[in-house]
Amino acid sequence: MSQDLFEAARAAMRHSHSPYSNFKVGAALRDEDGRIHAGCNIENVAFPEGICAEGTAIAHLIMAGARQILEVAVIAERRDLVAPCGGCRQKLAEFASPETRVWLCDANGPQKSFTLSELLPAAFATDSLG
Repeated sequence: MSQDLFEAARAAMRHSHSPYSNFKVGAALRDEDGRIHAGCNIENVAFPEGICAEGTAIAHLIMAGARQILEVAVIAERRDLVAPCGGCRQKLAEFASPETRVWLCDANGPQKSFTLSELLPAAFATDSLG
């Protein structure tokens, strides 16, 4: 994983709005043109109306005109490593291939990685619609 993807995720984490859980998360995605789109988690007093970091990063990606995720980095401030939640794994699967690499990072950088298919082995996809 490149340093710029890690730095984007870490910078996004610093913008987290998480006054209720104090669980700050950042995510960064690399698109098909090599651009990086980052996002942070945004909590709301009316749980579960918040947005995960991966979701805000995907929104940035789509708003920039991209449609494909090639690589993902996720970092949390209070834990050594954090993986995308189940809902975010499904959201990533909408725009990423099963082979897309998802990097789990701590303050020192990437520590572990999985393919998206390892994180979500039976993703609900268009062929699931029949």
